[in-house]
Amino acid sequence: MFKTVKRIIDWCGEFKGRLYIGFVFSFFSTWFMAMPVMAAAYTVGLLIESAKNGTEFDRKWIWMSAVFILAFVLLRFLFDYLRARLQETISYELVARDRLAIGEALKRVSLGYFQQIDTGNILNSITTGLHSLENMGMRMIDSFVGGYLNFLCIFLCLLYFDPLVALIALAGAFLSFFFLLLVSRYSTQNAPVSAKAGRDLTAATLEYARGLPVVKSFGQGGASMAAMEQSCRDCRDICLKIEWGFIPSNCLHLLALKIASVAMAGAACFLGLSGAMSFPLMLLFVFFSFNIFGGLESISDSAHVLGVIDTAMDQLDALREGNYIDKDGKEIALERFDIAFRHVDFGYDERTVLKDVSFILPEKTSTAIVGPSGSGKTTICNLIARFYDVQKGSIVVGGHDVREFTCDSLLRNISMVFQNVYLFHDTIRNNIRFGKPDATDEEVYAAAKAARCHDFILALPNGYDTVVGEGGGTLSGGERQRISIARAMLKDAPIILLDEATASVDPENEHLIQDALSELTRGKTILTIAHRLATIENADQILVIDEGSIVQKGSHEELLQQEGLYREFVRIREKVEGWNIE
Repeated sequence: MFKTVKRIIDWCGEFKGRLYIGFVFSFFSTWFMAMPVMAAAYTVGLLIESAKNGTEFDRKWIWMSAVFILAFVLLRFLFDYLRARLQETISYELVARDRLAIGEALKRVSLGYFQQIDTGNILNSITTGLHSLENMGMRMIDSFVGGYLNFLCIFLCLLYFDPLVALIALAGAFLSFFFLLLVSRYSTQNAPVSAKAGRDLTAATLEYARGLPVVKSFGQGGASMAAMEQSCRDCRDICLKIEWGFIPSNCLHLLALKIASVAMAGAACFLGLSGAMSFPLMLLFVFFSFNIFGGLESISDSAHVLGVIDTAMDQLDALREGNYIDKDGKEIALERFDIAFRHVDFGYDERTVLKDVSFILPEKTSTAIVGPSGSGKTTICNLIARFYDVQKGSIVVGGHDVREFTCDSLLRNISMVFQNVYLFHDTIRNNIRFGKPDATDEEVYAAAKAARCHDFILALPNGYDTVVGEGGGTLSGGERQRISIARAMLKDAPIILLDEATASVDPENEHLIQDALSELTRGKTILTIAHRLATIENADQILVIDEGSIVQKGSHEELLQQEGLYREFVRIREKVEGWNIE
């Protein structure tokens, strides 16, 4: 329990000063909440004692006590307001900072990280996990620290007036603390299971939503819901289990405090009736005994969520302290832009994809890669961009091993057009401008015209300000492809990687896109993955890859003179691309 409290305080970092001042305000708020009860009880005690002794009661005391009570109430709300202003905004600022930090961290990990940890896990950590910290972190720590701090001060006051009553209060607090430890231990044991159930539910929901087109086309709605239904049941069961386990210890915690309150009231009455305590003071103690533990009673909710918060902080640390692929990288400004693979081996998990691959892409030349599906073509592009690190050998860009760069300084020199285009849920203008955030509208329009997408964009309801759906789902594949080409044109990087850049373009527009790509790639180092002859036959060199190895290398004319995979590839492509309807 104390470990989690310390973690939250450390998490506050530069906001610790505000947190500590908030504790002071919380302390005064609690005291000013108790003082009206004490003032009223003491006044009533004086009134009863005056009536009992037949003495005249000073009526001014009633008005003075009313003024004091009103002042205490106002002061209580003032200090509570100041505490909230200082403390309760801390978590929102910290969580916003941490979410952005996680976003920055995820840019710097290998793409293999996302194969080990699914999207649902990451999403759940950033949303649900940090939401727990955001909503409960500050309230929990104020309740825990403030509750015991206030009790300590009250205990010292009670000790001054009457040691017996003070010791009863201390015994009740210790007994309740024992039961709180049970609550905390139970929460800590079950929080990881609860977090896993939440992650599984998030992942199942995402998978269900993404797979709906397939579900509908095959009419398998019932089967597709099975995983989601099971995740919902598991999440419900673990939450119920935690709640049922929490209830007995929580009730015992509250019972210990209530018994201590009754015992304090009984002891005060005994002392008052025996003459060891004045009647007004006795009445004050009786009234006060039922309010003294108010701050401790609410701690049970804090102890209940300590495990949840601790697990959320573990998830946060795991995301922020990921194995950054560029942790030893430096900012490097390149003077040339040739690329060399030197005896590169690479694989995903246990599957080897590239084996002893070596080749050179001279600066300002074009290279095409052809080969069967699964032979490792896209992997080569991913390794150049350092989405993954090689397992053996090296990749050198401009005379520097890619492992010397930070991700940003390397990718600053590279534009990529993928086969599977992703557009952000934003305007088309901003999706194109993603290649150059400070580009003017005129530069955006020029890139769109060069990529042959200006006309269809203007035909949309809001033109360049049309918002595309997540992933660009409201546009056709060819339209998304052309927007991605415009984005790459706007970036104007010296190295261009094209992974089936015309795969989704309709035949009527393919020659226009080829012209646009010619504009994009002029005077740059180009690596193209393609299956269409028109895309590869004019390359300066062609690499033929099969089963993870370079099996042929040369120009189009040179490779046609050789027996091998490339000649067979050309024969098949000519047959496919030359078909006609008779």
